[in-house]
Amino acid sequence: MHDIVDLEGRGVPGVFIASSEFDDAARAQSASIGLTPRWVLVPHPIQDRTDDEMRALADAAVADILAALVS
Repeated sequence: MHDIVDLEGRGVPGVFIASSEFDDAARAQSASIGLTPRWVLVPHPIQDRTDDEMRALADAAVADILAALVS
């Protein structure tokens, strides 16, 4: 999240992407740094997915990521 905040501060749009398991942690970190970067959550877990499953997750998230970038 700090990387996205840094990029945004430099004028480079970004979106924080994490699995749904980290929703609460992302909200807490966002509150602690006093900023709310744009973010998209994808289904958890990630680590045991096949390449095809990861592609499907990415494909499903693209519209939300693009929407976050232009909001």
